[in-house]
Amino acid sequence: MRPKIYLFGDSITESSFTYGGWGASLAHHFSRTVDVVLRGYSGYNTRWAVKVMERVLPAANGESESERERVSTIAVAVFFGANDACLPDRCGAFQHVPLHEYKHNLHSIVSFLKNRWPNTLVLLITPPPIDEEARLKHPYVENPTGLPERTNEAAGAYAKACIEVAGECGLPVVDLWTKMQQLADWKTAYLSDGLHLNETGNRFVFEEVVMKLKTEGLSLENLPVDLPMISEIDPNDPLKAFEGYLRIRLSCIDQLDERSVFVQSRKLCKQTLIDIRKLLLAGKASSDDLQYAEAFQISI
Repeated sequence: MRPKIYLFGDSITESSFTYGGWGASLAHHFSRTVDVVLRGYSGYNTRWAVKVMERVLPAANGESESERERVSTIAVAVFFGANDACLPDRCGAFQHVPLHEYKHNLHSIVSFLKNRWPNTLVLLITPPPIDEEARLKHPYVENPTGLPERTNEAAGAYAKACIEVAGECGLPVVDLWTKMQQLADWKTAYLSDGLHLNETGNRFVFEEVVMKLKTEGLSLENLPVDLPMISEIDPNDPLKAFEGYLRIRLSCIDQLDERSVFVQSRKLCKQTLIDIRKLLLAGKASSDDLQYAEAFQISI
């Protein structure tokens, strides 16, 4: 079965599978290599996320799945903070989470993910900037105060806290709050209602996430497809391309732990089969390396 990338976040994540959404674009981008799985919950903050993460993310391998049903989770994008940053004295107060608790909750989410999948890449994403005037025009609850439930200053404080957690945990982070504001007209260029993303904003997030994943070694160049490409199928003997393909792939997934399958693939893609055989003879590669390369038909 294909490996997975989970998107765990609030409404900006939940809506990411709409037309032109950053999650849908990510799924299309990795369409032959990885399944992108949506776990977005509109209105949620990190306090609620900590409450539900056991339920919404699958059990660790071996707890409820057979050996052949195991699916490697190679990455999880954690995208919370926009709702935590709601001000405690305005109409979004029920969503507010104090800054110190937000950091603690992010640490808890990261610890949970790393305990469940030790070799999985965890990517943090900061909340985006806030256009306060647009928030007044697009309230989602009754707002008798006439004041925005969020401010850009508060969002910036939570973005900074998210970056700090990433640094403390040794994780990559996408700093949307800073990067989006590098464009002069960011308020209309990226946001639809002062908070959520428009088409251009979704494209921006998609590109930033893909770039960060590539920096961490997860890219189309490094991830093998799950089945032979049409170019690999001989018109005179179509079934030949499938001989041993699935059997060897399952064997590799069974034998290699979680994301290490793909760590191996990054190394092997730079070698030809001949090179790998030489490494095997020199004791610098294993038979699993050779099987993996043959299974996915890595070529010169």
